Amino acid sequence: MAVPAHPKHQHVGKPKWLKAPPADTESYQRLRETVKELNLATVCQEAKCPNIGECWGGKKGTATATIMLMGDTCTRGCRFCAVKTAREPGPLDPDEPEKVSDAIHKWGLDYVVLTSVDRDDLADQGAEHIARTVRLLKQKSPGLMVEVLTPDFRGENELVEIVARSGLDVFAHNVETVEALSRQVRDYRANYRQSLEVLRHARASADVVTKTSIMLGFGETDEQVEQSMKDLLDVGVEILTFGQYLRPSKRHIKAVEYVTPEKFDYWKVRGEELGFVYVASGPLVRSSYKAGEVFLHNFLKNKKERLARAAQQSLDPSGL
Repeated sequence: MAVPAHPKHQHVGKPKWLKAPPADTESYQRLRETVKELNLATVCQEAKCPNIGECWGGKKGTATATIMLMGDTCTRGCRFCAVKTAREPGPLDPDEPEKVSDAIHKWGLDYVVLTSVDRDDLADQGAEHIARTVRLLKQKSPGLMVEVLTPDFRGENELVEIVARSGLDVFAHNVETVEALSRQVRDYRANYRQSLEVLRHARASADVVTKTSIMLGFGETDEQVEQSMKDLLDVGVEILTFGQYLRPSKRHIKAVEYVTPEKFDYWKVRGEELGFVYVASGPLVRSSYKAGEVFLHNFLKNKKERLARAAQQSLDPSGL
């Protein structure tokens, strides 16, 4: 398959394909008020996600938000990220797992995405706090499918296991960019190979789907993107998302280029050719992407039904 050209647009206005729907619907206002009332943090707001109008503005029962656990302040300082940073953000709210699980149960969702800030200041970096939230979600809403976008836990496998074995369905952790650009883009404590190991160990520790995301527009080459996909497949990653890096402020790293929609389409096709189960790829796609949630919900549902049929068959080989 021929690689489409993607001309670079150095430090110019955003192209038309990066225009997101406005955040002004009744559903958006209702969800915003609920989040404010319960004092919950969302990555949608803290990371200035361009899709907030689309995801929060859905019809009743379909609006979705990605809840950010452990507060709104991170101990890391990645050069692409709009979330606030501090060395010691303050104690965790011990009631947060209960509040989050109550809110999700009341919303009546069938798929939820949780993420979190990094908490390098804590002994377990928040692993048990995340795991407790997942356990309560599953307890209160047994049919709920839970995706968690996790920190790297500094590569400590025992902490990865706590979260991977909590009962979640999708273990997500983002490599963010290609290996050659990782030091320029991510906090010095983050590491491309460390992130690969986190994903590998999560997959080896529990029966979970693993997922990651790569931002484009930092100046990565096609060869580097393709190598990243092969590296991810080697550690068992099944779901991949590609999105355009958008500079949150002048304090953050500059975007080198705006990748065209045609090139994003190419990476989706190429990723699925290489062996990913699903690739969501587009300028405004983010790791917690609504279309990806729909696919994963159906994928996980079908997987559970296949396992149930297999278990029944092993008990009654005759099928009677």
